Amino acid sequence: MLFGQSVDVSKVEDLDVDYDKEADVLYISFGPPKAASESTILNNDIILHYKGDRIIGITVPSFQKRLK
Repeated sequence: MLFGQSVDVSKVEDLDVDYDKEADVLYISFGPPKAASESTILNNDIILHYKGDRIIGITVPSFQKRLK
C-alpha cells in the first residue's frame, strides 16, 4: 500500500458518506460499501480500508472533535 496516493472518484454518486451521531464516527465509501481485505490505522486514528491495493473506504472516529 502506498501512502500519499490520491483517490480518484470519477462520479459523485460513487461517494457514499454516512455519519453515526451516537458513536461520532464518519464513514466514507468509494463506491458501494463492501468488505475490506485489509485496514490501516493512521497516526491520527483515521482508518483506511483496502480491497487489494485500492482504498475503498475511510473511517473517521471522533469526527465532531476534529471539527473544533
